[in-house]
Amino acid sequence: MIELVFVACFGLAQNEQGACEERSLIYADITPMTCMMGAQPELAKWVATHPNWTVANWKCRYLNTAQRKA
Repeated sequence: MIELVFVACFGLAQNEQGACEERSLIYADITPMTCMMGAQPELAKWVATHPNWTVANWKCRYLNTAQRKA
């Protein structure tokens, strides 16, 4: 599984402590390259449904299920 990890910040407060948090979207049947190519449109959809948030940065990686919280 592939995880699209991104930092979402409330409003434009990217430099304020506590205003940003890590979020992720998980995909079962895609490759890392597919994630990289499709990340910006997916993040644009996320921002459209979360209008008070901005995306500060993002990356695609293999999902490490051992580190995920239950």
